[in-house]
Amino acid sequence: MKLSSWQIVRLVAGTFILISLALGAPGSPLFVSPWWLAFTAFVGVNLLQSALTRWCLMETIVRRLGAPAGN
Repeated sequence: MKLSSWQIVRLVAGTFILISLALGAPGSPLFVSPWWLAFTAFVGVNLLQSALTRWCLMETIVRRLGAPAGN
């Protein structure tokens, strides 16, 4: 099963969010620093921006790496 570019972008964004929450939430066993929550916010802002502008840098990069555009 070959993933399309938009599926890869969502997979990467979700992974980044979960990892940054694990590293930034004080109750997490993987806690490093609350500053990791800034990365969570950065990913969220980029998701909002791409929804409003219909352009995503990550998707452009993934397409150039050979992923199909998808629907």
